[in-house]
Amino acid sequence: MNTSLLIVVFLVVMMSLAVLPWIHRAWTTRKTSENDVEVGLEIEEEPISTDIGEKTHLPSPETMQAPEEVAPAASVREKLSKARTAISGRLKGIKGGSISPSMWEELEELLISADVGVETTLDVVNRLRETARVEKLETGTELLDALKRHMKEDLSCERELSLTASEGSVPVWLFVGVNGVGKTTSIGKVARRLTDEGSGVLLAAGDTFRAAAAEQLEKWALLCDADFVRGSEGADPSSVIFDAVEAAKARKVDVVLGDTAGRLHNKVNLMQELTKVRRVADREPGQVCEVLLVIDATTGQNGLSQAQEFTEAAGVTGIVLTKLDGSAKGGIVFAIEKELGLPVKLIGLGEGDGDLVDFDPEQFVEAIFGDD
Repeated sequence: MNTSLLIVVFLVVMMSLAVLPWIHRAWTTRKTSENDVEVGLEIEEEPISTDIGEKTHLPSPETMQAPEEVAPAASVREKLSKARTAISGRLKGIKGGSISPSMWEELEELLISADVGVETTLDVVNRLRETARVEKLETGTELLDALKRHMKEDLSCERELSLTASEGSVPVWLFVGVNGVGKTTSIGKVARRLTDEGSGVLLAAGDTFRAAAAEQLEKWALLCDADFVRGSEGADPSSVIFDAVEAAKARKVDVVLGDTAGRLHNKVNLMQELTKVRRVADREPGQVCEVLLVIDATTGQNGLSQAQEFTEAAGVTGIVLTKLDGSAKGGIVFAIEKELGLPVKLIGLGEGDGDLVDFDPEQFVEAIFGDD
């Protein structure tokens, strides 16, 4: 009996030991499943945004990277160092001697090499000879002082950019020029300046041939907090400018800055198109107050022929001379003003926003011909 009981107890113990792992696995599986359910409930209970009205915003002007800027602290003299360096050695040669026939020849060569132009150079030198005779000048230093005086006088004209339009009309500034001179960038810099001064500005993408031009202008509009109007690629640029003027009137914007496609000045059909753009922009409610021809200063005397053709086609009112800091000459300023009667209103002295500045004749002449 005792033996049988022991055998039964032994069998029970052995069976328990065999079943225990199964029980453990079942318990563990159950707990894991419960945990999974709990985790799943937590995930399901996470709030999900149902705000389908949320808009995707373009980067704000503050977060967008502006076109590369340089410190605006450098003076005009420093910015024009390339042109100054090109003629400084010859200036020293003139300063160091007495007035002589060879000095007059040296002065003529200097002015022509600085891109003042043959016609303008001969006119300046002839008047300078008369001054030297009347004032009894004897030294090269006196001669250069008289030269600077004459050149400043030749550059004395009205340069203020006009925002004056008839009552109820929207002032329009058109920017024109050949390809690659910096029209779109110049418009952006002018817009930045006007908005900083408190004016409401609308940028009109009249260059409908290059999508990149409209995109660049739109970036400037964002940076300047300006309004922006563009047309479809290949659209009539005249209609884009007119739509922009009407939009500006409705939004009570102070001025429209109109970009135009770059074009060679010797292409008759393209210049005729520009004539149309100018005419349409001047229709009510628009009034063209400025047609600014953008010229690359490094092109030299070719800028004269550009100015002539664009003036005939679009009635240019002023010049924006870009890349003047990169030119070893700069005398084109005198040729344009003397021979064509067009005022240089703005000059580009670098890549920064603040490097498109009002043209100051006195500063310019002193920077080119002044004492070191």
